[in-house]
Amino acid sequence: MRPLQDVRVVSLEQYGAGPFGSVHLADLGAEIIKIEDPRVGGDVGRYVPPYADEEDSLFFETFNRNKRSISLDLSVPAGREVFEDLVRHGDAVYSNLRGDVPAKMRLRYADLKHLNPRVVCCSLTGFGMTGPRAAEPGYDYILQGLAGWMDLTGEPSGPPAKSGLSLVDYSGGLVAALALLAGVHAARRDGTGMDCDLSLYDTAIGMLTYVGTWALNTSYVPARTASSAHPSLVPFQSFEAADGWLIVGCAKEKFWQRLAVILDRESPGDAFAADPRYATFAARRLHAGDLLPRLAAIFRGRDVAWWLAELRAAGIPCGPVNDVRQALREPHTAARGLVVETAHPRYGTVRQLASPVRVGQEPVEHRRAPGRGEHTEEVVRGLLGYPAERFAELRAAGAFGESP
Repeated sequence: MRPLQDVRVVSLEQYGAGPFGSVHLADLGAEIIKIEDPRVGGDVGRYVPPYADEEDSLFFETFNRNKRSISLDLSVPAGREVFEDLVRHGDAVYSNLRGDVPAKMRLRYADLKHLNPRVVCCSLTGFGMTGPRAAEPGYDYILQGLAGWMDLTGEPSGPPAKSGLSLVDYSGGLVAALALLAGVHAARRDGTGMDCDLSLYDTAIGMLTYVGTWALNTSYVPARTASSAHPSLVPFQSFEAADGWLIVGCAKEKFWQRLAVILDRESPGDAFAADPRYATFAARRLHAGDLLPRLAAIFRGRDVAWWLAELRAAGIPCGPVNDVRQALREPHTAARGLVVETAHPRYGTVRQLASPVRVGQEPVEHRRAPGRGEHTEEVVRGLLGYPAERFAELRAAGAFGESP
């Protein structure tokens, strides 16, 4: 059995953050029953351009493999009835909606515990279900600005910058998945479910980590650093070589000592190894304004491959600044099995990225993301045991909307 094969999640998820959290659970064997609202064409992720065609998109494939989809309109009594039966059979109800919506849709533990006392109601929202911003929509870009991330990102002379990836969304999804599993564990142990109130805002603020601790306890004022430099370790940053960029990190004194030997060999007149201004972490930080321009001039004299060979031979942490295609072609990407394939009726073979969450050694088999409502009858008649006549009655009452 897969590690989470005995976990069933009823999911009202959409777009990126919520589905990113549950796709890792699905890869670990959890049954994710994805409820899609027929009134709006299901998950908006189905229509994200540019690689979208009718109700299929490569964006949607990325976040929804190994899940099942049912079409269900919770705004009509028949649809709510089916949903409540699913709750009776589930371990968790998972959603990523605006903070005031779980209460309006009656998705909290207080709303559902009479159906299943052990159900875990896990809500990932923009700002949480309490506080002055609870009713505001939360998007990754907005959160990166609001939580201070953009103020820390980019060159000092340039404007604040967003990360190239939606890291608040993805981190929020992982936080929600962790909370859901902890909640299910506790519910099975204690016999009582609960609410899990997660938010992108909480995640983004929490991930300020030591920078936030410094700001709370000292006069430290966070600031952007040139060349993506570490705020306190020198050198630990990107350097331009003759044909590209690389990252060099002296996170321990021994790495600087090894680097100084290479630098002295490349530029014999500089004597980096013997210079007391560069002998310690504190000294290098104090004299960074002198040291870093000298290093930059030396690194520009050789190409990236030459530097990486020298640095790796000396055991100094380093790496190239790859573009995305180069990263996906890295031999280590293949060696770690990070590209997986699924068969798709529109796209043929879809290659995408495996979950980094690994439990045990058993290989994971992946299924394509489901079509909207693809598993409606299978779930309702199979899992819930509705006879054909009852299924037809519910369909006539609008529970499943119109077939896509």
